[in-house]
Amino acid sequence: MSKRNSQAAKTAARERLRQERERQAKKAKAKRQIIVACSIVGVLAAAGGVGYAVVQANKPGYWEEAKNDKLVKPANTSGENGTTVVIGKAGAKKTLELYEDPRCPVCAQFEQTVGSTVDKDVEEGKFKVQYIGASFIDRNTNGEGSKNALSAMGAALNVSTDAFLEYKTALYSVKYHPEESEDKFKDDAYLIEVADTVPALKNNKEFETAVKNGTYDKWALEMSAKFDDSGVQGTPTLKMDGKTLTGTGDNPPMTVAEFNAALDKALKA
Repeated sequence: MSKRNSQAAKTAARERLRQERERQAKKAKAKRQIIVACSIVGVLAAAGGVGYAVVQANKPGYWEEAKNDKLVKPANTSGENGTTVVIGKAGAKKTLELYEDPRCPVCAQFEQTVGSTVDKDVEEGKFKVQYIGASFIDRNTNGEGSKNALSAMGAALNVSTDAFLEYKTALYSVKYHPEESEDKFKDDAYLIEVADTVPALKNNKEFETAVKNGTYDKWALEMSAKFDDSGVQGTPTLKMDGKTLTGTGDNPPMTVAEFNAALDKALKA
């Protein structure tokens, strides 16, 4: 046998041995995986699915993934991310900044008491209003309703500014605004139910599709980030020319009388 043939034979033999060891290793690994899998199944069954719940909890949440969505800006917005929402007559010289979280119970009280006065003043051209939405209550309660309501408000704003204002009023109303501990706004069906009280949104398929598909979810996150970057610590907060409007003490004006007094002072400044 030539040296070349001898070397080739040895090489072929080593290769056969290597392949056999690899086959045996794969077989052993597969056996271990079956044993481990059966053990996991047994543990899950015994623990009532706790292990599965832990795995699910470690997956990125829906709203975390929504950060990567394509940004769709509602109509009637401006600014880089469409988060500048200013409503009112062009001739109004001053702008009232209104910071609110959809789930905020104090915001609901403000809207129920003073909201119609704000809308009336905007309509009369006393000032424009800029809306800045927040979702810090979601973070504090591990919820979703503030963000989801902001997204639905974006869908309403895409219809018209009037639809937006009327929808905002409905969401904060005594009838529909939930307790802070109830995350009812996370449900699209509930948001659409509230929208059915607004003529421009009732049976509006484009609006409903936008809510169900989360068309403005990314926009809601951008709006929320704008609030976080504003330095405002709570809601409702009202500002004009950089100064906060207050009622009793450092609290926001929670009655029409307090609001009118604070507004008159701000308009004259």
